[in-house]
Amino acid sequence: MKIYGDSNSGNCLKVKWVCDHLALPYTWIELDTLKGETRTPEFLRLNGAGQVPTVVLDDGRTLAQSNSIIRYLARGSDLIPADAYDVAKMDEWLFWEQNSHEPFVAGCRFQMVYLGKPVSDLDPDKIKRGYSALARMEHHLATARFFVGDRLSLADVALLAYTRLAHEGGFHIDGYAAVRRWIGEAEHSLGLPPAR
Repeated sequence: MKIYGDSNSGNCLKVKWVCDHLALPYTWIELDTLKGETRTPEFLRLNGAGQVPTVVLDDGRTLAQSNSIIRYLARGSDLIPADAYDVAKMDEWLFWEQNSHEPFVAGCRFQMVYLGKPVSDLDPDKIKRGYSALARMEHHLATARFFVGDRLSLADVALLAYTRLAHEGGFHIDGYAAVRRWIGEAEHSLGLPPAR
């Protein structure tokens, strides 16, 4: 399996983390999205949307969109709950992450880290919605160890990718004790060093 990804992207790192956690063999092919390396004719033949991560499976088929990829790679593993309702709850968090978390938390981080903008130049609505996402996570995690039950699932992998770097987008999580506790547990469960 080949994983085309940008190591600066939390969406790409989700795929790497799942492969590493499950000891799935892969070859990582680093692309720099800021240099347009996902817009070459060769890459566009693999993924017409010109986005990473993109996986080329052993049989040559391709798969895109981070949560779809990790959902496929983790089938039959302990990263997907056994109970059907719990699987649906996991999927609920996966959809929420891409629609209500990543566009704001990761979006602000991109503006600051890669475009060099100060917090004062960020869209106030994106900041507000990022904090709303963090507040929802805090509320849930105040009474739950992980996002689905008492063990790590793909919901945690997906939400960890950018939450652990929220400070790089100008978000202060000092007041989010449950989120901070969960970040540490999820990083430990995945064998990741603490975020810088």
